[in-house]
Amino acid sequence: MYFTTLLLSFHLWSSFAAPTPHTTALNTLENHDDVWKILLKVKSTYKDLVYIPHFTSEVKALDDKIITIKGYMYPLEEATKHEFFMLSYYPVNVCFFCGGSGPESVVEVSASKPIPYTSKPITLRGKLKLNANDPNRLFFLLLSAEVAK
Repeated sequence: MYFTTLLLSFHLWSSFAAPTPHTTALNTLENHDDVWKILLKVKSTYKDLVYIPHFTSEVKALDDKIITIKGYMYPLEEATKHEFFMLSYYPVNVCFFCGGSGPESVVEVSASKPIPYTSKPITLRGKLKLNANDPNRLFFLLLSAEVAK
């Protein structure tokens, strides 16, 4: 199962710690903290070895929208640059798989061009897609992602 592979990849990266992200409240959905405030509210149930998200209307309003979001890169393979990786609100030591956070705290990223690895928070911009049906993918997909300027 693809999702299980992603979770195991998180575990492999749990040997280093990064600083906790700060939060500031600004009034724009393009702001990474406001987007996370919405995404982190998603509740899910666990049934038959699968997490099932329950998206609110507030979350559904973000589907197919361009967003800007800040988080920690979780690469899925060893490389200096990545086109496919996870982005988490939390640093690796408290990630979904390693530290007890929920699946609502990570986003699956497909970048439009390779992004250099960093253990520091990065800000990305891309199209958010919600995933409620494919158990092999995360709840949130960020497509055509680029480092925000």
